[in-house]
Amino acid sequence: MSAYDDQNIFAKILRGEIPATKVFEDDETLCFMDIMPRADGHCLVIPKTPCRNLLDASPAQLAACMATANRVAKAAMTGLSAEGITLQQFSEDAGGQEVYHLHFHILPRHAGVALRPPGKMGDMDEIKAIAERIRGAL
Repeated sequence: MSAYDDQNIFAKILRGEIPATKVFEDDETLCFMDIMPRADGHCLVIPKTPCRNLLDASPAQLAACMATANRVAKAAMTGLSAEGITLQQFSEDAGGQEVYHLHFHILPRHAGVALRPPGKMGDMDEIKAIAERIRGAL
């Protein structure tokens, strides 16, 4: 496994070098909206400390991320009238990881609505409006 690269996009978001639509933040984690949403309300939870993925995460990093994912998932259920949540985490190339900073995808789900294909930019005004609905339910 390679060393952590502090030039990855999520590290840059944490340093404020790249903007992000924040949903929730505490001392240990940050949750922000995915700009290529596969579902309305698709957001990401990351630790604020360096960590490539699940395989090198400390128990404390994992616990903090899971606590935030739980809190945001419940808010997304309420704020978006979702019927379920899909939680995803990808580790290493073979596992589908693209950004090498530990992150968890929270995807609010509605029955009968398929996930959108990956890699398509979302409408930023719509993403910001959805983030406000989730924040309002926190």
